[in-house]
Amino acid sequence: MTFACVIHPSLRDGPSAQDPRNAEARLAEAVGLTEAIDVKVVLETVVRVDRRRPATLFGSGQVEQLASEIERAQVEVAVVDAQLSPVQQRNLERALKCKVIDRTGLILEIFGERARTKEGQLQVELAHLSYQRSRLVRSWTHLERQRGGFGFLGGPGESQLEIDRRLITDRITRLKRELDQVKRTRELHRSARRRVPFPVVALVGYTNAGKSTLFNHLTQAQVFARDLLFATLDPTMRRLELPSGLTVILSDTVGFISDLPTDLVAAFRATLEEVLEADLILHVRDIAHPDSESQRLSVLEVLSDLGVEAEGEGRQPVLEVLNKIDLLDSESREVLAAQAERRDDQVCVSAVEGMGLEALLAMVERRLQAGHRSVACSLDLANGEAIAWLYRHGQVTGRRDDEDQAHLTVSLDPADLERFRRRYGEAARIRGLRTR
Repeated sequence: MTFACVIHPSLRDGPSAQDPRNAEARLAEAVGLTEAIDVKVVLETVVRVDRRRPATLFGSGQVEQLASEIERAQVEVAVVDAQLSPVQQRNLERALKCKVIDRTGLILEIFGERARTKEGQLQVELAHLSYQRSRLVRSWTHLERQRGGFGFLGGPGESQLEIDRRLITDRITRLKRELDQVKRTRELHRSARRRVPFPVVALVGYTNAGKSTLFNHLTQAQVFARDLLFATLDPTMRRLELPSGLTVILSDTVGFISDLPTDLVAAFRATLEEVLEADLILHVRDIAHPDSESQRLSVLEVLSDLGVEAEGEGRQPVLEVLNKIDLLDSESREVLAAQAERRDDQVCVSAVEGMGLEALLAMVERRLQAGHRSVACSLDLANGEAIAWLYRHGQVTGRRDDEDQAHLTVSLDPADLERFRRRYGEAARIRGLRTR
């Protein structure tokens, strides 16, 4: 078993500087991330940093104290819960006499272990190589001697460092080409779904908020779900039938986290684009977590980076699913339920115990049908093309056939209703319009 220590630098200009509780919550999250790579955390500490040192991040006295504690605890890996420059990482390894990884390296390590699909593995490798390319100076300082070579091997005098950087750059280029192909394949799948078409509902949220547990409960799927950070990396999609009979596609996505490395956001963009295509986004929150509000803001920040606007004209509808209410005391639960009842964009659930799921499905249905119009339409039974068009583009909520006519009640988006009237208006009798 590898022994590790976790160090959270409480930076003066950082989010945890003013609130000690926030610093402890962020340290606990970093410990959870570290334990996710199967190491034993034997030392954890918050270190106040008044001024960032370019060489080591921490002050010299702090580095000496950490080195003493690390030696005493026989630590082999030190995790610094911040982004370190290559120089800081190299200097800390020398001073602490153990391997040092920063927050980005830790998250990449977790992603590398968890990715199961070919696509996920490509995305992780791309992010890892982009990260590693800037740190070759740390890995290859002992090989910076010059060596001769032939033209096709890089030219005379090319150093080992330059060769490695070029090899990594070439591999990154190949990976980007492969991921572009993945993106094109995903777009073909999305186009096929649009032709069906079923509305897409995407689950998003902070890592370990309970998205996969909720996904499994709603769809009876067997997606890996544990009380573990980043349990889900590879997106999963399943059909879900709502109480009225409307079918939707439910998508489970990778969990978000504060300070998510930019390389990872870029690498997983092909996957996260499913969120951009969603008709409705369910933001699953661990409402029992002490840092729940901060987690909410981190998720909204990542969504904004992807191009999903939580506010403003033309925004995608977002519902907040307040999960894990079973972990709250009865008084807190009642207060939260009363608050959610006054709003049309919040619902309280417990994915583990199945509480509140009926209310969630009803709210999803209302949101998807908001603005739709319910139409009574009569068509000749022989006009199979128009009937099929209504089934493809709307939700048929009732049908009665007589000798030569089909009488349908169908809920349609106003734009689709207008298209139907232009295309089939002469052959159909449409009446009983009302806004839903």
